Amino acid sequence: MDIFVHFKSVIVEVIAQMGHGELDMSRINAEPPRDKTHGDIATNAAMILCKPLAMKPRDLAQNIAELLQAHADVSSVEVAGPGFININVAPSFWASRFASLVAQKTDFGKPEKNNIKLMVEFTSANPTGPIHIGHVRGTVFGDSLANLLDWAGYDVFREYYVNDAGSQIITLARSAYLRYCEVLGDEINIPEGFYPGDYLVPVGEALVEQYGDKLKQMDESQYIPLVREFVMAAMFEMIKSDLLLLDVKFDNFFSERELHANGAIEQTLGDMRARGLVYQGTLPAPKGQLPDDYEEREQTLFKATDWGDDIDRALIKSDGSFTYFAADLAYHRDKYLRGYKQQIDVLGADHGGYVKRLKAAVRAVSNNDAELDVKICQIVKLLKNDEVQTMSKRAGNFVTLKDLYNEVGKDPIRFMMLYRKNEAPIDFDFDKVTDKSRENPVFYVQYAHARTYSIMRQAKVALDGFDAEQFDFTETDLTLLTDESEINLIKSLLNWPKVALTAAEFHEPHRISFYLFDLAANFHGLWNKGKEMPQLRFIVDDNDALSYARLAMVQAVADVIKVGLGILGVNAPQQMK
Repeated sequence: MDIFVHFKSVIVEVIAQMGHGELDMSRINAEPPRDKTHGDIATNAAMILCKPLAMKPRDLAQNIAELLQAHADVSSVEVAGPGFININVAPSFWASRFASLVAQKTDFGKPEKNNIKLMVEFTSANPTGPIHIGHVRGTVFGDSLANLLDWAGYDVFREYYVNDAGSQIITLARSAYLRYCEVLGDEINIPEGFYPGDYLVPVGEALVEQYGDKLKQMDESQYIPLVREFVMAAMFEMIKSDLLLLDVKFDNFFSERELHANGAIEQTLGDMRARGLVYQGTLPAPKGQLPDDYEEREQTLFKATDWGDDIDRALIKSDGSFTYFAADLAYHRDKYLRGYKQQIDVLGADHGGYVKRLKAAVRAVSNNDAELDVKICQIVKLLKNDEVQTMSKRAGNFVTLKDLYNEVGKDPIRFMMLYRKNEAPIDFDFDKVTDKSRENPVFYVQYAHARTYSIMRQAKVALDGFDAEQFDFTETDLTLLTDESEINLIKSLLNWPKVALTAAEFHEPHRISFYLFDLAANFHGLWNKGKEMPQLRFIVDDNDALSYARLAMVQAVADVIKVGLGILGVNAPQQMK
């Protein structure tokens, strides 16, 4: 139980002692004050309960505060403003709670498995080329979110939706065929709209090795299916190899083409029709200047507005083929039929307009039995020497993941992609992420973890027989940790469960990176104080008991940082190069 849940229960208990146990206390909060000088815990209890009790909020707050003051876990209580209650926690409470962290180590705050199935669909880049910078943020976000939800107890499934049914796949095959012809000695001109990247050159070479010049003797209707399957396989080998650079693996790659082949789209539309959710109608004209090819016509439409969308959505094109949205309906229905009532889609910045329609789709296909959260990851701007990096000629006018990885490595990519909320754009500064200073957040956090191991190595020399891996820190006297800097570090450590569970609840893994940076700052700050004030050093001459208590704190820092970095998919090094 995190400390804020504990103190909410204390507050509720006090209110019950006042004779008001029958009141609805679900809206009472116990949370950190906005201003740390106001105490450790703030509660709105009096503001929530004043109306049903017909009391002035400040008067009620005073009554609650008097009873809280007598609680063993409370050092002092203050009523602020119109009726907020600020609580300072007793030192003995910090020691007892910290003891549970020391005992549980990396399991501290981790919930039990809840067996709730949850699918996170992310990356889902068109299989027409390598993973590039436009995909990286969503890939890191989705993978880290899946890690976080797994930590929080969910039965998490990672899926990649393969857009292998559209016209872009035929264009890819034609582009690969041109490279095949080039290898055979032809001069080629890559038309506008084809894929120009050099990454298709090896595919052309492999096609020559496989078929010789036989493809050139075939009609397009004959060679396109062969080239399509060949190049698709090659692209997926490339994509999977790129993803492994970030240690990203998927439980399943779901083929859009299979939705068309196995009749899933027809079945979905049939189910929608049977429920009265599909009709023939006319959509209003698009706002602004109408496109030249616009025509007002009767279409097969889904009643998306009945499920929260702004407009109804077309399901069948004028040529009789299904729209992309029809496939989206079928795909999310398939997710639901596989048992995933909780679904998360991670999409790029250019998909903001898809949120309402996809949410409507999931509600409709599940008859409100499933819910979808759509997370939009905004753009990443690459900076080097204060200049924007925009092009990779090898790839075809984009920067690839491999380019980025070769420049800085996995850990800076993953950490920095999560060092902003997903809805905010990111400036990825090559100079900053290679700097070994506080200005580089990933270095700063990893250095804190490495520093804990350095301290333990020093302790092995200074304290006869000490071995951090074998030592039982639960036997140490944690009440010896009384300095304000030590208590602040312990408070930061004990805040871990609340931060992690809140991040899981709101699907916001960036909260983990922010927390780790703050924890590292507290730890580095205490280490620096020890340089100036010997009595605050982690290893104290002629005081083994205090040294062991402080080393327990160092071990706790290592444990929490290791878990947090693990969620982010970042290494926790024992030494820094």
